[in-house]
Amino acid sequence: MSNTKNINMKQVWQQDKDHYVHPWTDFSTFKEQGSMILADSDNVHVVDGEGKRYLDGIGGLWCVNIGYAREEMAQAIADQIMNIPYYSSFGHHTTVPAAQLSAKLAELAPGNLNHVFYGCGGSVANDTAVRIIHFYFNQLGKRSKKKIISRIDGYHGSTYMAMSITGVKFDHIGFDIEEELVHHISCPNPYRRPNDQSIEAFCDEKIQELEDKILELGPDNVAAFFAEPIMGAGGVIVPPKGYHRRSLDVCRKYGVLYVSDEVVTAFGRLGHMFASDDEFDIVPDMITCAKGLTSGYLPLGATIMSDDIYDVISVPQEDGALFTHGYTYSGHPVSCAAAIKNIEIMEREQLCEHVMDMGAYFEEQVKSLGDLPIVGDVRGRKFMMCIENVANKETKELINPDAAVGNRIADHCQARGLIVRPLAHMNVLSPPLTLTKENVDFLVSTLRESIEATTQDLKRDGFL
Repeated sequence: MSNTKNINMKQVWQQDKDHYVHPWTDFSTFKEQGSMILADSDNVHVVDGEGKRYLDGIGGLWCVNIGYAREEMAQAIADQIMNIPYYSSFGHHTTVPAAQLSAKLAELAPGNLNHVFYGCGGSVANDTAVRIIHFYFNQLGKRSKKKIISRIDGYHGSTYMAMSITGVKFDHIGFDIEEELVHHISCPNPYRRPNDQSIEAFCDEKIQELEDKILELGPDNVAAFFAEPIMGAGGVIVPPKGYHRRSLDVCRKYGVLYVSDEVVTAFGRLGHMFASDDEFDIVPDMITCAKGLTSGYLPLGATIMSDDIYDVISVPQEDGALFTHGYTYSGHPVSCAAAIKNIEIMEREQLCEHVMDMGAYFEEQVKSLGDLPIVGDVRGRKFMMCIENVANKETKELINPDAAVGNRIADHCQARGLIVRPLAHMNVLSPPLTLTKENVDFLVSTLRESIEATTQDLKRDGFL
């Protein structure tokens, strides 16, 4: 852990409040409260500017998979900086880490997904997917195939196109999105299906909805379907068994490409390097990934595509024409070196196997919170879990939004030394993959205390 004793934290807090425009900021409170300063870290814990230690129940933001402050990661990054910190990958230049990582990702990805395009995060990976897909169909002479289908409550990023594909309506408030190109179908959330509907009938309905949407728009106009294996920021929605396999079959039927957004699920969160095939029995046309690719140590995202797509886009569209897509930091050698070391650590320490074991225990223990009176649903898999809080467990009626129940629970957790993520009436858990049984027990017992304390607060304030 670094020495921050000589840093004036009050000054840092003021500088941040005065000048740093944060993502997803609540300006109604930020201008007075400012930000919590995180100053140090160690494995599964972070330390604030006042020296208080917290178990990080959200892994930074779904991403610090190997844990914090790994010295060999720091050394790998430093070594690459001293070799060559940067060079443009435009045209016919490359660096050792970019080439080596590409080969490793091709080895790990399912099926014939053997070609990698790099950006600096998940949003860019999804933007790149759209641009390459449009180029692919142009190359095939199918220039009308442009429309994208995604799902309500799906999250795919915050750049203009990625946010347009995102189906979380709350995130669109006040912002423009592309509404002609992108179309949404409903969320496959089994918890919110009608009480008299079987899970099988619910799945049938969602698959039919996808096919109906393709037919409504016209198969000649639909380019791709974007889907997270498990929907993350939309509330950790695990679709019914067979949903992804059947969705892929529908896409194949109408010549629609299937993009599996594994920005959250890849690199161990569900116990696999990639979840598409190993967990959900699909080999998509593209996989987008980021976050766990470097465990958040440096920004990096990747769009991994099939041989079939590459074979089309790698043919010059006309004499002298180039594949004119890319970024200054595509294949950044230091970020790629971090990803290589990250994967090496995961394989050497058998973190996927650890997630299968400890993640199963974590899932079981979190689900034990279902006996609490305001907990309506506990869902997810392994180290990707969500608690949905309700006013009435029988009717699934939500607590008044003014109660900010997710925030209240998160505040109680933070006071007890645990960070969880509030999402409206829900709380999300996505801790580092290195949790021990002791860590799991602390996390779950602290959550239980915090939900119980929140329940008393809600009763006191007239929300229950």
